[in-house]
Amino acid sequence: MSKLTNIIEQPKNHLREWDFLIFTLLTALSIGYGQTTVFYVIYFFWWNEFIRIIVRSLFYRHNKGSRENQIGSNFMFGSLFMMFIYLVFIIVFFGIVANWDHSEITLTNMEILFFKNWFFNINLLFVIIEHIYINLNKEAITASIGHFTSNMVVLHISIILGGVIMFFIVKPFPETFSPDNLWTSVLIILPFLLLKMGMQFIFSPKKVNVR
Repeated sequence: MSKLTNIIEQPKNHLREWDFLIFTLLTALSIGYGQTTVFYVIYFFWWNEFIRIIVRSLFYRHNKGSRENQIGSNFMFGSLFMMFIYLVFIIVFFGIVANWDHSEITLTNMEILFFKNWFFNINLLFVIIEHIYINLNKEAITASIGHFTSNMVVLHISIILGGVIMFFIVKPFPETFSPDNLWTSVLIILPFLLLKMGMQFIFSPKKVNVR
């Protein structure tokens, strides 16, 4: 049985692969419709980790393996506080300031921010379903709130990578690197896709984990 066939026939054993495939597919469709920016990707990575924290804190009692991780109010508060700081920075910097002179990109970012981008919304819906399934699964969970997960590593590197792309590639050539330009949008998003794929490979769990 080929790897692809195995992924299709046994999706619950390949959540990591499905996560990447669906994210890539929806992002590609969003690019095709001129609705993807650097903010789109970084904001999605933020939501991915935020959903992981919220869902796990709500459902960890249903998973016996998660009780070993000692999820407490301090971990929860610390994680949410850091995520709030990241959110403000991402919205202000990547959503507005970095594109101050380009109203088209800023408008696209605002549509993403206020959930008017259906590709982004469907992607988030899948992430919610995925994390609920993982937390209700009977397999032991080894990741814990307050520790670096693959999502957090991707988010941190994406912020740095996004800053480099915005100031040294997009900002000097705003008309070329616009959401409506298919090929330049692909070039901008490709490093983030490679980053996500690489981190998922490095953090590949032996069991189904909360990521």
